[in-house]
Amino acid sequence: MTSCGYTLPVWVAAAAVAAVQRLRGEASAIDQVPLRLEPDQPEALPQPVPVEAAALLAPGRALGVSRCDPGEGLDLTRGLAVWVEACWAEPLSEQPWLELEAGEGVGVLAGSADLCVSGFARALLACNLRPLLPEGQGLRLRITLPGGRELATRTSNAAFGVVDGLALIGTQAAVQRSADPHQLASARAQLAERAADQALAGDLVLVIGENGLDLAPQLGLPAPLLLKSGNWIGPLLVAAAEQGVQRLLLFGYQGKLIKLAGGIFHTHHHLADGRLEVLTTQAALLGLPLQQLQQLAGAASVDEALRGLAEADAAVARQLQQQLAAAVEQRSERYVARHGQNRMRVGAVLFDRERRICAEGPSGAALLEAFRARDLG
Repeated sequence: MTSCGYTLPVWVAAAAVAAVQRLRGEASAIDQVPLRLEPDQPEALPQPVPVEAAALLAPGRALGVSRCDPGEGLDLTRGLAVWVEACWAEPLSEQPWLELEAGEGVGVLAGSADLCVSGFARALLACNLRPLLPEGQGLRLRITLPGGRELATRTSNAAFGVVDGLALIGTQAAVQRSADPHQLASARAQLAERAADQALAGDLVLVIGENGLDLAPQLGLPAPLLLKSGNWIGPLLVAAAEQGVQRLLLFGYQGKLIKLAGGIFHTHHHLADGRLEVLTTQAALLGLPLQQLQQLAGAASVDEALRGLAEADAAVARQLQQQLAAAVEQRSERYVARHGQNRMRVGAVLFDRERRICAEGPSGAALLEAFRARDLG
């Protein structure tokens, strides 16, 4: 196993493979399964991933169990049990061969029973399970995360419309520490590749967080332009300008990007917060009365503050969000210029807890439209 550990989708895939092996009648003693960890690289060799148990529950029905090990560092999934129940299904011509069901502790999209699952997680399951299935055979998986519902209350899942448990939104196998210098080095290397790609013509979208990385393509932003920044936003802005990026769009959750409006360019909460202070300052610049400023400053979160303001005056709340986006752009361009790089145009697009665009800076609106129109295959 890599020293940085594996993301939740890997442990789900491991338990699923163990369960399907039981369905196939393979030996009962098992402590690991071989997994292909990079679905888009079929030539890569499978890696052994530990599992705890697997058992046949009934003819055509089996259970696989794994336990999350995210490696070093703080991670709330550490030790989380993953149960995957697998059973054969007869696929109809109009249905997919793989069906996924959310059990207890698995996040679903609010108002539905649909799992919140990333494209990477689906591809990981597909590339590891499809070769194990007999020709024409379908498969149904029910995923359960005991304790996942409680753990989800300590995440921002609910802020993005995910309820009842943990979302399966990892976009790669290895855990990346958003405050880890190694993550910055990796992002720099990816940035250099994109900057050197003539097809991208000096354009880049710096995406903040997994939710942003999942949402951006759904909103029409071309995948080749997307680069996940983690919390190292400032160094990556400067590196982008140094590498010759001409137009850069910051795309992220308003509760995160708001820090840039206050000049905070390393956004990990262990290092700096100040979000409500930034919000209150911007509201004061708009001329909001003292009572509303006090309500904003005393809110539990940026979302709660803006929601309360919108209930009182939706137009003012919208104006404040737009001003925040503009401030993000201004402070970002000044940050880059302060480091001797002033040729790059920076735009900002913010989304809210419903995963909807809630604000665009002047440059952000123009860049969003321009980048959506690009055809990069």
